Order: sequence, then C-alpha cells, then structure tokens
Amino acid sequence: MKTEVKICGLKTAEAVDRAVALGARHTGFIFFPKSPRNIEPDDAGRLAARIRGKAKIVAVTVDADSDLLDEIVSALSPDMLQLHGNESPEHVLTVKAVYGLPVMKALSVRDADDLKRIEPYIGIADRFLLDAKPPAGSELPGGNGVSFDWRLLDALDEGVDYMLSGGLNAGNIGEALALTGAKAVDTSSGVESAPGVKDLKRMEEFFDAVLRAETAIARNVALAGRSA
Repeated sequence: MKTEVKICGLKTAEAVDRAVALGARHTGFIFFPKSPRNIEPDDAGRLAARIRGKAKIVAVTVDADSDLLDEIVSALSPDMLQLHGNESPEHVLTVKAVYGLPVMKALSVRDADDLKRIEPYIGIADRFLLDAKPPAGSELPGGNGVSFDWRLLDALDEGVDYMLSGGLNAGNIGEALALTGAKAVDTSSGVESAPGVKDLKRMEEFFDAVLRAETAIARNVALAGRSA
C-alpha cells in the first residue's frame, strides 16, 4: 500500500496491534482530557512499546504546556509531535528545539482562506495535518467525524507535505484520494463504533478501501497514458 495511513486515538493493545498488522505507518495517541480518545502518558508508552519500530508513534496534543509535553515525551518517546491547537510558528520552533523531534502542525479547513494559514509555518513544521473545522459548539479540534471540501486542496502548493484528515472512513476514502491525490491520510472516528472505541472490522474495511482506491487510481492513470 502506497498511501501512508495513520490511525489516531488508539487506546487498547488490540487496536494498536491490529492497526499495525493492517499496514498503518503511523499510530496516534491523544493527550487531551476533553477527548474521548484521551490516554495517560504511561498507558500510551506501554502500548507504543508493542509496535515500536513497526510504525511511527505520534503524540497528539492541544496547546499543551511544557510540563505535559515533558511527561509525554518521557513516557512515550514519540517519533513525532502533532500540535493540534493554536500553536504559533514561534512556538512550533521552540518545541522542535526543546525536544529534538519533528512536528506535524494541524490546521482546520473550511474555506480557501483557511489554507493561507499554512504559509507562516512552511519551513518550520515538518508536515501538516489538514482537518475539518469542528462543528459549532464542539470542544474537540479533531475527531468530530466531519470533512471539508477536498477540492479546495487543488490550490495548495504541490510542495506542501500534508496528511489529509477529517471524517475519513471506508465509504469516502476512495473519493478523497481520487480528488486530492493525498499521499497520507489520518482517520480516528471513521474507524470507531462509538466515540473513542476502535472497531477492528471498520479498521479492516478502511484499509481495504484504501487499497481499492489505489488500484482504481493506477488503472485510470494507465488508461490515460494509453489514450494520450
């Protein structure tokens, strides 16, 4: 499978093991008390130990202070930090310098103007996670099961390294990949039976759908080449 898949919001050994067995290249652990996917650093560290070296371990935080970041990095030894709050470019630089880890900066998208927010972070963030803006009243910056208009990404500079997120599931991942050409995708609520409860069957269906989408895209490219 060419597409990099990140399964985020993992909380159990069963889900972690299955995600990696299915081909996940990134595993996300969320440290945000308001989220149903929140996990304690020590618990996340024990889960990460099961798959270290098999998939990248990503620590997801939302405007975390230095004490929490210290605790997370110590317990988890992540491969990457995902900053999902209102962290400024200057703060991203500080975090990278302090912990010596790459940072993925999450940004919420609803319209074309939202993509302009990427510019100050270019050359600072190592990757972007493009998520949908949460519904009105939601306290969660992600994991809300909503998507944005993927056609907006047509205007994105080809050099921007991003991971597509926001409401992705087995039913729509094919369309998302066909429209965006995204090289990496993130799903959380899209493979759950209830908020924070990963569903192994839905995880399997998601990976199957990614493979089908890749096959269809490759076939269409080949057909276009023959007719050119």
